[in-house]
Amino acid sequence: MDHFLYRDGALYAEDVAISDIAEAVGTPFYVYSTATLLRHFRLFDEALAGMEHLVCYAMKANSNQAVLKTLAQAGAGMDVVSGGEYRRARAAGVPGDRIVFSGVGKTREEIRTALEGGIRQFNVESEPEMVVLDAVAQELGRVAPITIRVNPDVDAKTHAKIATGKSENKFGIPIARAREVYALAAQMPGLQVIGIDVHIGSQLTDLAPFELAYQKVAELTEELRADGHQITRLDLGGGLGIPYERSNADPPLPSDYGALVKRTLGHLGCEIEIEPGRLIAGNAGLLISEVIYVKSGEGREFLILDGAMNDLIRPAMYDAYHDIIPVIEAAPGIEPQPIDIVGPVCESGDTFAKQRPMPPLHAGDLVAFRSAGAYGAVMASEYNSRPLVPEVLVKGDQFAVIRQRPTFDEMINRDTIPEWL
Repeated sequence: MDHFLYRDGALYAEDVAISDIAEAVGTPFYVYSTATLLRHFRLFDEALAGMEHLVCYAMKANSNQAVLKTLAQAGAGMDVVSGGEYRRARAAGVPGDRIVFSGVGKTREEIRTALEGGIRQFNVESEPEMVVLDAVAQELGRVAPITIRVNPDVDAKTHAKIATGKSENKFGIPIARAREVYALAAQMPGLQVIGIDVHIGSQLTDLAPFELAYQKVAELTEELRADGHQITRLDLGGGLGIPYERSNADPPLPSDYGALVKRTLGHLGCEIEIEPGRLIAGNAGLLISEVIYVKSGEGREFLILDGAMNDLIRPAMYDAYHDIIPVIEAAPGIEPQPIDIVGPVCESGDTFAKQRPMPPLHAGDLVAFRSAGAYGAVMASEYNSRPLVPEVLVKGDQFAVIRQRPTFDEMINRDTIPEWL
């Protein structure tokens, strides 16, 4: 469920007309719903009720300060994967003891920043990282709390570019070597082993891969405890999918996921961490774009928008599907016609949809890309010297620009001309 609905034929974000935002901000722009962000966070929080737990929002999905602050004030922790994300979380008021640091390539400087600023735990991905983390912690006179990310070799049955739990993926250590690696960690004075981390991928639409992975984690927990390790926390990652195509069956609900966690891991008495990103932010955002031209081609029509692949890269990068709807609802009885929906960037890959059934649209009309709140603005670029798309947050009948569109002068003046030119 989201809070983007038609009223009298016009699309609204909560109680604000999308067309009013477009008039004030210009297009393209992202718009997020506070009510939807909070609803999705609370669904996860309630799903784990009865267990000691922390829902750590995966910032890589959408790291705008206003989004982070909205979720942090509701009680969310944060899952970060870079020093920049760590600094963003802290700037949004998130205390260090509610920040989990994941990622395969943590640098010495990033580790130092997190240790000095406060951290809940590092999710360690490899033995070399463990050695560096131990050394930096000892240099600072600290002890770093860690989980070790295990790769359970489970097929998440998702897109190959967002699968993370198979043996050929770069993430974690093979679960078959876990006891050996945990024994090594226990010998390092700068580390404190507190738990296990696992994350098998993103946009999962079936609970079966989660169940298989968590069963393996439960077995490993018992083995590590038998070896003398204090396993008190299980970080289960994120990955639950969202319904990008409204015509398809919906993915499992957070309540179903929570029941699975309790069934497979509840007997261990561990604190549970989960790291949802897409399911919290995805359906909480739209990308709004204006039609520039309707062009007739050889045997097909093209809807050319002012939004492009630099604003929303997912279709070009993942062949991802987004529902695209008119901001002004089509009149009853209007028959949709197939049309290619494209952007103005000079790449054939700047195509959002091919032969998508759409009602008749004209230059100046607005369209909305649904489910664009995750991996949209954070992956945007200034390719073709197009300004970064602005972001807007709505709460009830209020809206605010939470990232401004840069001017062309601001973009150009970031460049520095060498003295010899």
